[in-house]
Amino acid sequence: MERRRSPRIRSRFDALVTAGAREGACVLADISHSGARLEDCSEQPPVGTRVRLYVFAEPAPAFELLGVVVRHTETGFAIGYELHDAAIRARVDAVSELARPSVAS
Repeated sequence: MERRRSPRIRSRFDALVTAGAREGACVLADISHSGARLEDCSEQPPVGTRVRLYVFAEPAPAFELLGVVVRHTETGFAIGYELHDAAIRARVDAVSELARPSVAS
């Protein structure tokens, strides 16, 4: 049974995470309208930490998400957030589309 509020789309895009004065490079492993999972991070903020996630998925414009670290994984961590801004929601959708495998016709 799927417990997630929004389906997650696997991806492999560069990302930067900041938590206060600390920042670290990561790989965006998956993304949805309610959260993201990051891998290969140079920083791993504690659970409950507020973070700012910058997503770089060319050709889509870079954008930022504000969230909270909700869990750690073996290779990184996951954040949760609420997307109330329609423009940011559209950018998450654009990144999701870029990450979907193309189907040859």
